Amino acid sequence: MSESDQPSDRPQPRFQVAIIPVTPLEQNSSIIWSTETMEAAIVDPGGEAERIAAAVEELGVEVKAVWLTHGHVDHAGAAGAIKQKYGVPIIGPHEKDQFLLDAIESSCANYGIDGGMNVTPDRYLHEGDTVDLAGIEFDVYECPGHTPGHIVLVQPEDSFAFVGDVLFRGSVGRTDFPYGNHEDLIRSVVEKLWPLGKEMQFLPGHGPASTFGQERLDNGFVSDRALGIQEN
Repeated sequence: MSESDQPSDRPQPRFQVAIIPVTPLEQNSSIIWSTETMEAAIVDPGGEAERIAAAVEELGVEVKAVWLTHGHVDHAGAAGAIKQKYGVPIIGPHEKDQFLLDAIESSCANYGIDGGMNVTPDRYLHEGDTVDLAGIEFDVYECPGHTPGHIVLVQPEDSFAFVGDVLFRGSVGRTDFPYGNHEDLIRSVVEKLWPLGKEMQFLPGHGPASTFGQERLDNGFVSDRALGIQEN
C-alpha cells in the first residue's frame, strides 16, 4: 500500500460549505451540508436561484432550510424562490429586518437582481437561539449595526461562523444607511465576536474567508491596535 493509500487519522469533517457568488454584488451565497446525512441549508441566497439550484444538484445534497443573516436584497433576494422550489422554511434574521425583506422586490431593480420576491421568515432568530442541521447546532448572536436585525451564526465546536456583512477580511460592514449605526457595529464585533476566540474561522457576505485572530491583528477598523485594545 502506497503512502497515499494509507488510511487517514483525521476524522471526516461534520459539515462542508460550498460558496456560490451571486448577483453583480458578488455575494457569498453558501450551501452547508452534513457529511453524514447530506442534508443542507442555503445561507443568504442573494439571487440567481437557478445557479444555486444547479450547485445543489451537483453536490447531491438535500435542502432542508434557508438561513438568513440579514434582510438586504443581495442576501435574501432568492430566498422566496428557494423556499418555493424545495418547500423549506426560511429561518432568520431578527424581525427588526422585516422592513428590508418587505422591500426586496423594489430593491431588485436598483441592484440588477432578477426574480426577487418579498418574504416573511417562518422563524425569526434571537440571541441565544440555535439553528440545527442534522444535529449540528449553530448558536445565534444578535449583531446590529449594518442592519438593525443582523444575526451571526456560530458553530463553536468546529470554530466556524457565518457573519454576513458584520465583518470582512480587512474591513467591516457599511453603516451609512439611514438605519445603520457604526458604534453598534463595532460593539457587535468587539463584544459578540471577539470573545469567541482568535481561532474562529468566518465566512463573510462578500470576499474571502478569514479568522477573528487575523482581523484582530490587521483589520484597519477593528484590529486591537485600531481600537486601542491591550491584551492581558
